Amino acid sequence: MALWLVFGFILLSATLILAMTFGPLRAAANVGVIRMIAYVQYAAALLLLGARLTGKA
Repeated sequence: MALWLVFGFILLSATLILAMTFGPLRAAANVGVIRMIAYVQYAAALLLLGARLTGKA
């Protein structure tokens, strides 16, 4: 159960970061780095989901 909560929190965090980069942070100088952080979070969430569904976690 706790892994699903962590998975949900990671997805929520990445989605909010990505939404901010297309909204208020669009003009920031390092917007590419901020978007990369969101993409890494999505990748971590997918790894966690894969491990959970295959029974490895």
